[in-house]
Amino acid sequence: MSNEHTPLLAHGVCGLSADNAVCGIGASEGTGEASTPNAVPRKLNTFFGVMVPTVLSMFSIVLFLRTGFVVGHAGLLQGLVMLLVAYTIISLTILSICAISTNGAVQGGGAYCILNTASSSAFRVLPQGYWYTVLYSSIVLLLVLMVCLVGAHIFARTSFLILLVVTISLLSIYISPLALTTPLKFLITHQGPGNQTLTYNASYTGFNGTTLKDNLGSGYTVDYSTGKVMSFATVFAVMFTSCTGIMAGANMSGELKNPSAAIPKGTIIAVLYTFIVYVLLFILASSTCERTLLAQDYGFFQRINIWPPFVTIGIYCSALSAAMCSLIGASRILHALALDQLFGFPLAPAAITSSSGNPWVAVLYTWGLAQCVVFAGQLNAIAGLVTVFYLLAYAAVDLACLALEWASAPNFRPTFQVFSWHTCLLGILSCLVMMFVINPVYSSASIVLLLLLLLFLHYRSPTSSWGYISQALIFHQVRKYLLMLDVRKDHVKFWRPQVLLMVANPRSSCQLINFVNQLKKGGLFVLGHVKLGDLDTLPSDPVQQQYNFWLSLVDKLGVKAFVDLTLSPSVRQGTQHLLRITGLGGMKPNTLVLGFYDSCTPEDYFLQDPAFCESKGSGGDDFGVDLPSLQAHFPPVRHVESPRWLTSEEYVGIISDAIKMSKNVCLGRYFFQLQGEGMGTKTDGATRIIDVWPLNLLQPSSTSAASVDVCSLFLLQMACVLNMASRWRHAKMRIFLCVEAESSDQGWMVKEETYRELLRKLRIRASIKIVPWDSVVQLYGQKQTQDPELEGLTKPAQALSEDFQSAVNRMLMEHSAEAAVRFLYLPRPPAHSSQSHTYLSQLEAVTYGLGPTLLIHGLTPVTCTEL
Repeated sequence: MSNEHTPLLAHGVCGLSADNAVCGIGASEGTGEASTPNAVPRKLNTFFGVMVPTVLSMFSIVLFLRTGFVVGHAGLLQGLVMLLVAYTIISLTILSICAISTNGAVQGGGAYCILNTASSSAFRVLPQGYWYTVLYSSIVLLLVLMVCLVGAHIFARTSFLILLVVTISLLSIYISPLALTTPLKFLITHQGPGNQTLTYNASYTGFNGTTLKDNLGSGYTVDYSTGKVMSFATVFAVMFTSCTGIMAGANMSGELKNPSAAIPKGTIIAVLYTFIVYVLLFILASSTCERTLLAQDYGFFQRINIWPPFVTIGIYCSALSAAMCSLIGASRILHALALDQLFGFPLAPAAITSSSGNPWVAVLYTWGLAQCVVFAGQLNAIAGLVTVFYLLAYAAVDLACLALEWASAPNFRPTFQVFSWHTCLLGILSCLVMMFVINPVYSSASIVLLLLLLLFLHYRSPTSSWGYISQALIFHQVRKYLLMLDVRKDHVKFWRPQVLLMVANPRSSCQLINFVNQLKKGGLFVLGHVKLGDLDTLPSDPVQQQYNFWLSLVDKLGVKAFVDLTLSPSVRQGTQHLLRITGLGGMKPNTLVLGFYDSCTPEDYFLQDPAFCESKGSGGDDFGVDLPSLQAHFPPVRHVESPRWLTSEEYVGIISDAIKMSKNVCLGRYFFQLQGEGMGTKTDGATRIIDVWPLNLLQPSSTSAASVDVCSLFLLQMACVLNMASRWRHAKMRIFLCVEAESSDQGWMVKEETYRELLRKLRIRASIKIVPWDSVVQLYGQKQTQDPELEGLTKPAQALSEDFQSAVNRMLMEHSAEAAVRFLYLPRPPAHSSQSHTYLSQLEAVTYGLGPTLLIHGLTPVTCTEL
């Protein structure tokens, strides 16, 4: 309610939500339709939309071309351990995915992560070489692009046909050892270092106990495709790429009829199916083939198949399907990112869709990214990087579910209950541990990249319609710590200002708002406002509609403040309401700040600050309040003056009420003249001066005492707090002591020494200025014994003559003219309302023309010299 030099109040005006998934899996509760402009009916069921793409993504070419690689290097036992570790990690993540996807409606976009597209390898039946590999991969990728550009319905049909072919190929692999009972010998050659030819003799033994025994342990050797010695980590990285398709179904969420039911059911069944297939293949390979054959020939399944083309067809189909699943899934993710405008203009075209709703531009984006990956040439060369990114994505999903669980939001109630915060935390830790086991460099770089993306999004602050999980977490933690903030344990050592600043019209109060923001020292800062009215006569509460405007004002000013508004028949009653109810627990205002009550012509801050008038600031904020609306909501300050709706009695009554409620009171005057307090002002306060007059200038008898009262100490503390603020840190603080030189010999020296010792104990850096004011005191008139309730204000008004008031004002002008701000002692207001006008006229006369001045009446003990 501050208005500095105008009446107190204006008349008549004054992160992923918990019910949604994060990472784009969920968006809003209620409708199951996509919220995109070109939303189309969802057609895919659990089998075609989730199971088929998940199974195909998890099979990929690793199924056919890296099973022998894993068993040949790691052996059956370590291979099974790798499989268990990998599936444990993805199972923990699946629990999180299922929990998120069964909590409300699920929109398109799947998980916000970038999936790399698998590429096919060069096979013995085709010419070999790096560029041939790139060519084959590019051709497959181009075919995938054509399918994905048509749409999800073609993808579903194509995937089903591919799954049938892959299943037939798998059956041929399982049946072949039963048909081929005769041992086979193979001669395998590779191009070694220095163009030398390496030759290996390898055998297929059929089911054989000795072969199984020989393949139980590990036998890490040089990988012929990369020329590097393999280890548990490098083999696991390759093997784990076969487990990275668990989100293929979730990524199709925008195409599913009932994603909340289809994603958990389809994903779990697909993962169980693939796990069984891999275990059987590991046992089959280790029981029938010597280690040399497994390690030196990725395509050994072709050699031992009853009809080798079965495997070749399976390899091509699995590579095609994995690429297709990844491309269409990643394009949906990219489309969702573009719709949410998370990365602005670079991704904006990805929001474009065809008439059928297919995000074809996002498909092209993803194809371009995948084509870049193709140039790596070898799966083993990029397996570590790909695996690290997948693990980081899984850790992010687990973290999202953990955050939702820890936030304890009532709308987070997934129908899938087989999860807890323990599984989420274990999933995060296991993903992070395996990342660094695989490749510490890649892991560190990926985490840094993730943090950079988060920082970019944080500072860009894009608008979102799906809420912020951070807000739910903050709420949960703040509530917990507020309960721990026990007012019974407050101690004077840790006192800080907690301010309620009453604002009538911010157009004339912005400078005071900015000043108090510097004065709060990390304490509570609340902008309070009273709208005059009676709820009985209104159809609805008008206050609720105004919060967004005030909060946008706070954002515009860049102050760290809360807003509290109330509806009341009078300003005094409204201020009482706010003093009683503002804050929560141990965070409640202990200081009331008011603008000064006078008849000065107000300044319009909105017309002075470029932030409120530049065209570049006319855009709306995230909550629909644009600059013209903000300016229109707060009326021009000239409308505040007439009619005068706040009487002097009511204003002084507000001060009295606050003191009765044990609140400190500050009155701010002339703060429209304060320079350098606006947002973005670059000043270190090096030339500023803070003047403190800690004694009651309207009661000269109080200045003769050598000790200081609670109010004087409060003045010193507030001035010291301001001196610690960033923009006032280098300001000089001066303390003025008024002495009567003729009243006692060397009395002023005793007072100066007393204050100097006090400043030393309080660790306050300030200079002390002695001001003789005998000539001023002489004008005070006959000293009288004062009624305690009228302390600082004499019963007969003539006791504080106009000459005395003018003399005090001249003394202040003479010694504090160069100060940036002045702290003065505010006398206690009169108990009788009939003397309110006299009280205010005295304050106005004493501070007339001074410049920015804060009159303070402190009741709170704020410092202790014994501790």
